[in-house]
Amino acid sequence: MSQPARAVSAPLSPTLARALLEQARTALAAVVVGKEQAIELALGCLVGGGHLLIEDVPGTGKTTLAASLAQVFSLGFARIQFTADLMPADVLGAQIYRAQDATFHFRKGPLFQQLVLADELNRAPPRTQSALLEAMAHGQVSVDGTSHPLPRPFAVVATQNPLDLTGTYPLPDSQLDRFQIRLTLGHPSAELEARLLLRGGAQKARESLQPIGDAGTLVALQQLAQRVDVSADVAHYAVALARATREHPELERGVSTRSALGLMAQARAMALWEGRDFVTPGDLRSLLVPCWSHRLLTRGAVEGSFQRDESAHLLDELARRVPAPV
Repeated sequence: MSQPARAVSAPLSPTLARALLEQARTALAAVVVGKEQAIELALGCLVGGGHLLIEDVPGTGKTTLAASLAQVFSLGFARIQFTADLMPADVLGAQIYRAQDATFHFRKGPLFQQLVLADELNRAPPRTQSALLEAMAHGQVSVDGTSHPLPRPFAVVATQNPLDLTGTYPLPDSQLDRFQIRLTLGHPSAELEARLLLRGGAQKARESLQPIGDAGTLVALQQLAQRVDVSADVAHYAVALARATREHPELERGVSTRSALGLMAQARAMALWEGRDFVTPGDLRSLLVPCWSHRLLTRGAVEGSFQRDESAHLLDELARRVPAPV
């Protein structure tokens, strides 16, 4: 069950935040081996208050990473396996009639945890996929006209199989835009894969993973990230990058204002990795692909990995073309 968030005993400084993030990265790297950059981005997404989308073929460690993220902060965790017959009530919960007193009461669904793994999200039909929209946007769900708040902190980690696999439904644009970060894990190197085979997978490593704090630790990191300074020049640079995607001749659709806000939230969180209390233009440039590649629509592109690759190429081009403030 989810635990109430408790505040850390002392106020966090950027230096202490960096030390905590390094501890979390080290703990996670012992489970998800060889994926340090993905671990950094995933932790930054949690600290930035966002939701994470992991796109990859089955068996590459997506579920392991999500479960380990919850474990390293002692978060309440639920895994929902999305299938073609999953209904919205199976995710959100439902009103249940109680015969003893002839009343209805709300039975919470698995979404009422602090970190929720929506496993193979694109195997569920669009109606069930959309059940997550209000939760991801507002931290609450509405059932029969009544709103129910979700626990704090709250984050969704969704996994998605490539769209050319059997039985997949493309995620709608409105849902993709709710994910602050998209990343792929890929297959490990030959040496790391052999090491995984020798140790019998990641389960034993997960059993020995020690939390670096509780939910209150994560809340304190999130609050500190929100106070990281963004100068007017850096804010205008983010706007210039966003507008460049909307005006690019090869893009049917550029990024939204929500996307720009997500980029800045991720940049604030990632600044803590260096013990800084301010965002630099370099922070924004380094995050364009993981923050925006899933939000772009290229002209005449086929949905899926090819479009993501093309979007990443165009974002790299824009990062070089749009002048950064000094």
